[in-house]
Order: sequence, then structure tokens, then C-alpha cells
Amino acid sequence: MKRIFLIRTLLLGAASTLTLAGLAQSTTPANMAGMPGMSAPSSSPDPSFLAAQLQHSTSGTSAEPASIEAPMLMTMQRGWMLMLHGNGFVTELQQQASAPRNRDKLFSTNWTMLMASHAAGSRGQVTLRTMLSLEPATITGRQFPELFQQGETAFGSPIVDGQHPHDFFMELAAFYDLRLSRQTLLTIYAAPVGDPAIGPIAYPHRASAADNPLATLGHHQQDSTHIALSVLTAGLTWNKLRLELSGFHGAEPTEQRWQLLPSPNGLAPDSYSARLTYAPTPHWSMQYSLAHITSPEALYPGEDQQRQTASVLYNRAFSSTATLDASLVWGRTRSLSDQSKQNSYLAEALLTLHRSNHLSLRVEDAGRSNELLLSPGSPLPAGFVESPIGHVQAYSLGLDHDLPTAAHLSLAPGVQFTSDTAPRALQAVYGSHPFSVALFLRLRLVPGA
Repeated sequence: MKRIFLIRTLLLGAASTLTLAGLAQSTTPANMAGMPGMSAPSSSPDPSFLAAQLQHSTSGTSAEPASIEAPMLMTMQRGWMLMLHGNGFVTELQQQASAPRNRDKLFSTNWTMLMASHAAGSRGQVTLRTMLSLEPATITGRQFPELFQQGETAFGSPIVDGQHPHDFFMELAAFYDLRLSRQTLLTIYAAPVGDPAIGPIAYPHRASAADNPLATLGHHQQDSTHIALSVLTAGLTWNKLRLELSGFHGAEPTEQRWQLLPSPNGLAPDSYSARLTYAPTPHWSMQYSLAHITSPEALYPGEDQQRQTASVLYNRAFSSTATLDASLVWGRTRSLSDQSKQNSYLAEALLTLHRSNHLSLRVEDAGRSNELLLSPGSPLPAGFVESPIGHVQAYSLGLDHDLPTAAHLSLAPGVQFTSDTAPRALQAVYGSHPFSVALFLRLRLVPGA
């Protein structure tokens, strides 16, 4: 019955999205090029870093290489540029490890982005954006299985070997951009729920992870703040550099994923971050960020964290039918109560050949804690103290192929294999080399031919 409900929910969501897509046919109105920072869609878009920032096609205010063309549907209505973007997976995951870690599940990860931009005076632009996800309905039990993954809670217990769903409201945000000069841009970003200036673009929206149905193991050291409450960011872009400062509420979202609920600490901004981004060419984007996060984890309310991240993102089109997207990411979370540290390292790539064949690769080395010794679903024992227990290595290889389908919808069946290496302290629980196989169907909104 759960699988029937999941499939029915996905079909309803797809029908709603395609209805919106029908309203967002790609167009090139003559007055679009006159909007500050907006240009008519063409085969040779403006590749500058500043122009890429004005498109706001990524999560929060993060930056991918300017050469990446997001597959958005666009139209112009009464001076407003309307945009629609969406991605989703239906995945059957099978895990092989020591019992009871060898689980399987059918689930869907998904999101849709709607955006509207309008000129504000001769040098300004206002953008409204929301990202929505049906994962609270399409991921039952408040998590899907993923070996060695940890972070957040389900039914009051720590999630062990699982990834939580995203909130229905992933982002509700407004931007104001003001061109101070030809090469200088001031951006103000305000979001009741959104993405502060920490880390690279979050994995659900990153080009190098676009055909990978599973979360990164380093998510909670690298980009887990991409859904945060009460976010306010100010950014200054000059030529190839961008400096941003953010204030936000540090607690992670509650388990009630359909609503915007305050944490036990309320809603007020209590955390802050800074990020420096450098884009030497349209093919590269590099960032370093530093953050102080107040009480992020519900199970450890007295623990504040310091987080550092650094990343290098790359995009290159070798021909009209072959492209490469690649990312290198480092993240470190340090507990300010006991000074314990967890580092994670990520290398991932997506190679597209002949437009329709996609080969994805992900290699991770992620620090894990002794929470993984707990039985999945069990509450924290009395007096439990979380501490690092070692590093896990994960190696993933995936392949999918686009099939001919309806206009504005890309459909690709695929398979992904992941092999893990456990540290000695976890081998008695997992075995030394557990693995998993994911069969998936990827759905994506794309512009018409």
C-alpha cells in the first residue's frame, strides 16, 4: 500500500508540474534584453560571473560556474520574467551489509523551483523564488536508507544509516540586486526559509550531482544549512570576486516537514557566516566559507558548532553533445563544547555524452561518529556522548540514459552501484565492505527543442 501511495503522489506531482510547464514555454520577447541583468535566451548567453549571479538559478546565493546553463523554462508576462525548474528521482535501493543494516526501500527525492524577476528602476532587479519538495510524502518513515549516513532525527531518535527528507518549503526568498557599476553588484537576500552563505551549492542543486539519486555522506559537514530559517544575506560582487555575510537561525528543521515550525530556540537569527567566492573564468567557481552555528542539532541543544568549507566547481562543454561537471568539496564541523572535529572530503563528476548518456562518479571520505553503533531507530542512551569514531570511504558509479518523451520533460532510467569501506571500529556492525545498488528513474523539466 505504501508503494501505491508513493506512485500516486508522484503522478499527481508530475501532473501539476507539467501544467505549470505549459504556462512557461521558452520565449524570447524583444524587451527582455532591456532588463538589468536579464537577457533573452540564446545559444550564446552572457558567461560573466556577474550575469550568472543575476540569474539566481542556484540554491540561495551560491555560485556555480557561469558557463552552466540551467535547464529552465522561461516566459515573459507583463514585465515579469517567469521561470520554472524541477528535478526528481524514483529510486529502489537495495543494501547489502551485516544485519540489520541490509535494508531496501522504494522512495522519491524531488524538488521544484519557481521564480519571477522584474526590473526595479534603471539599475535594479527584484526576484522572488520558492523551492518546494514532495519528499515529506514520497519518503515514508521520515528517512530513506543510506549506509553510514547520519544527521537529524526521526521520531525523536537519531537517524542512523538514513537520510532525512527535505521540507515541503525548501526556500521562500526575495532578492534585490543593484548594479553599482558595470562590474559591481550589490545583492540583498531575505528568506523566512532559505540558504545562508555557507558552502558550495547544495548537492540537490549541484550540476555534478544532478544524476545521482542519493545524498552525500558529508552533507552535514558541507551544505546541510541550505534549508535554514530567518536568513538575511548581503553580498557584493566585483568582477570575478564575491563577498557575502549572512545571519540566520542555526537550528536544523524540525521533523514536521510540511510546516515552518520554530525550533526550541525560536526563530530569531542567532548564527552567522561569511563566504568568499572567486570565478577566474566562466568554467570555474571556487569558494571558502566560515560559520558559527548555534545549537544546530535537536538531540544536542547545548552544542554550538563552527563550520568551514572549501570547494572548487568546474564545467566544460567539449562539443555540442558532450559536457563535464566536476566538484571537489571539503567540509569540517567542530563542536565548540568539546572541540571534537569531523572532516569530510568529496570528489564527484557527471559526464554527458551524445546529449542523452550520463555517467556519474562520486568518491567520499567522511568522518563518522559513534552514533552509528546505535541500533537504527533507537533513542539515545542515557549519558550518551557523541564522539568521532573514524572515516568511511564510499565509491559510487552510476549510468542513466534519456528516453524520448513529452515536451519539457526528460525521463532517464538508470542504475548506481556504491561500495563502502568501514573503519575497524564499525566493521563488526557493518562488515568491512558493504555495498548498495540503486535502480532509479530520473525526471527533469527541460526547455523545448
